[in-house]
Parts: sequence; C-alpha cells; structure tokens
Amino acid sequence: MIRARDEGDDVTEPDVDPTDGRSETRNQRADRNWDELLQELRVTQTGTQILMGFLLTIPFQQRFGDLDAFQRDLYLVLVVLAVVATALILAPVAIHRALFRRGMKSALVSVGDSFARAGLLVLALVLSGAAMLLFDVVVSRTAGVAMGLASLVVLGAAWWVLPRVVSARATAER
Repeated sequence: MIRARDEGDDVTEPDVDPTDGRSETRNQRADRNWDELLQELRVTQTGTQILMGFLLTIPFQQRFGDLDAFQRDLYLVLVVLAVVATALILAPVAIHRALFRRGMKSALVSVGDSFARAGLLVLALVLSGAAMLLFDVVVSRTAGVAMGLASLVVLGAAWWVLPRVVSARATAER
C-alpha cells in the first residue's frame, strides 16, 4: 500500500527497528499499527453492535415477563456491560477524531490498543453472560452457570492464553 507522506514525516529518520525485517520510520510504523488496529476494531464493532441490538430487543418479547428476578438482573447487567464494551471499542475512533492531524499517531495507537483490550475483556463477559442467560432460561440455572463458566474459559483460552503461547514459542525459536 502506498502511503502519502505526512507533514511530520522525516525522510531522514532511521529505521525504527532494523532487526525486524521491515524498513519503516516511526511515523510509518505508527500508521501501519493504526491501520491494523482499525481492521480489528471494525470486526469487533460490528459484532458488539449486533449483540447490543439483540439485547435491546429482549424486553419487547412476549416471554420477558416470565423471567425471574435473577434472570432480569442478569439481563440488565448484560445491557450495561454491552454498552461499556461498545463504548470501549468505539473509543479509539472518537479519540482519533479529537487528535486528528496533531501528530500524535503513536500515542493514539497506544491508547487505542488499551481501549481495544479493555473492550475485548468486557465483551467476553457479555458473551459468556448472554450464553448463561440463554441456558438459564431454556434449560436450568445450573446449565446456565455451567455454560457461562465454560464460555469464559474458552474465550480466555482463545483470547489470552493462546496468544501468549504463540508468543512464547516464537520467542523461543529466535
């Protein structure tokens, strides 16, 4: 991909990390990292927004009145968590708007990464909680708790443990 030169680019700036197989300045690296983060956020935002929309329709379903107090409370917690996850995942875009053309791309990438990580953590809670609520309503409370915990374990393994295992293996192979 050809990138137009930004005002802050210094064409004489040395390679950020000559050992990583890339030849890029700090600004080029920040631009590439921002582009990669945006691609991740696009996927996450869509899923989070669909889940949020689904949760917002539940009270208007005929059986919502049949939920017991625990199920209603769990539902409300899930709505709050979905709002928080959506806010966290959308935050990097809003911050980008506020910092646009201020030469702060590296800081934007750093803070965007933090918001994306926090958003994924909260999203994992929403996903496992939604599975818990569904199994609680359809099968039983015990099945709901089991499914919620199993979902958390799978999400934790896929989103937290696996990346660390891959990183450790890659580091060991160097």
